[in-house]
Amino acid sequence: MTISIGVLFSGGGRTILNLLDCIDRGELDATISIAIASREGLAGTDRLIERNIDVAIAKVDGMSLEESDARTIAWLEETKPDLVCLCGYLRLLEIKPWMQGRVINIHPSLLPAHGGKGMYGMRVHRAVLESGDLTSGCTVHHVDGEYDHGPTILQRSCEIQKNDSPQDLADRVFDLECEAYPEAIRQLVATLQP
Repeated sequence: MTISIGVLFSGGGRTILNLLDCIDRGELDATISIAIASREGLAGTDRLIERNIDVAIAKVDGMSLEESDARTIAWLEETKPDLVCLCGYLRLLEIKPWMQGRVINIHPSLLPAHGGKGMYGMRVHRAVLESGDLTSGCTVHHVDGEYDHGPTILQRSCEIQKNDSPQDLADRVFDLECEAYPEAIRQLVATLQP
C-alpha cells in the first residue's frame, strides 16, 4: 500500500530530503502529498522545490501565527494525508480527530529527556552534553497536544564521545534519524490500512 505523507518543516528540510531519498530508492512505499513550510524564507523550501515538491507557505508577511496555524490545519484537512510527519517543525500542531494516531515527530534526543518547547536543534545537543549523559539519540513518537510528548514509536541511541562538540553529536544523531524515521513510518503503515 502506497501511503500519502504530509510533511511540515521550519528549517532546512534535510529530514524530508532523506524521506524522499528513501522513496526514490524504493525503501519507503509513499508519496509526499503536501509539504508545508511554517514561514517564508526557509532553506528547506528551495531544496524541496529543486526535488519537484510544491511547498505551501503557512506564514507570510503581515500574518499572525494564529492565522498561519489555521492555514496549516486547513491544508491538512483538504488533503487528508495518511500520515503527517513533523520534520523539524517548530509550531505546536492542533490534532484534529481524524489526525489521531496519524501525526508523528522525530526529536534529536532520547525523550522524555531534553524535550519540550524551545528544545530543538543545537539547543538539544548542548543540553545533552551539559547534562553529562553517556548516551543520546533520537525518538520517533506520536504527536499529542504537547511539545515532544506522546507515545514513543521507536528510539535509536549512540554513545557520547569524550570530546564531542554539539555539532559532532548532532551529526551522529542525524545519521540515526535518517534510519529511524523511515523505519517508524514502515512500522505504522500496517496500522494505517483500512
